Amino acid sequence: MLDLDIIKKTLMIGVGLAAVSKDKIETLAKTLAKKGNISEKEGKKLVDDMLKRAETAKNDLNEKVEEMVKNAVMKMDIATKEDLGSLKQQIKKLEKMLKEKES
Repeated sequence: MLDLDIIKKTLMIGVGLAAVSKDKIETLAKTLAKKGNISEKEGKKLVDDMLKRAETAKNDLNEKVEEMVKNAVMKMDIATKEDLGSLKQQIKKLEKMLKEKES
C-alpha cells in the first residue's frame, strides 16, 4: 500500500519552498548587506544562488511527486488516460464491425 504520509510530507516541503519567495530572499540579502555582513555584490550573488537552488528543488520535487503519483496509480490498478483512449478506439472498431454486420 502506498504510504500517504510520504506524499503529504513531500507536498508540505514543496509548499515550504514556494513560501520562500524572491522578495523574502532579497530582503534577507539586503538586511545582511545593511548589517555589513556581506557586500551588495555578494548579496546579489546570494539572491541568484538561492533562487537557482529553489528552482532546482522545485523541479526535483515536481518530478518526485509525479513519479509517486504514477506508482500509486499503478499499484491501485486505476485506468490511465492512455488506457481509456485505447478502450475508446476498441469500442469504435467494434461498433463499426457491428454496423457492417447488420448491413
